[in-house]
Amino acid sequence: MRVVQLHPPFDHGAALRVPPPHDQKGWRMLWTWLGDEAQTVIEGSAVQVRTPEGPVVAHCGDWIVLSHSGSFHVAHGARTLHA
Repeated sequence: MRVVQLHPPFDHGAALRVPPPHDQKGWRMLWTWLGDEAQTVIEGSAVQVRTPEGPVVAHCGDWIVLSHSGSFHVAHGARTLHA
């Protein structure tokens, strides 16, 4: 009998959090880590990351995950909405 897998296999990897705009050291580390897979977003505290699903914008507080397969993924953190 064949087993049906409901979820893709978990791909452990490394992750960095998008730093706040004033954290210059954090931004240097993030840009170095992302390399050519990232572009600046005009908002200043966001970065556009190339993922297998297409470009994704990551904001301050979001996690950027590098999987063992070598692909980046973005895990969005909770955001508060300002009226």
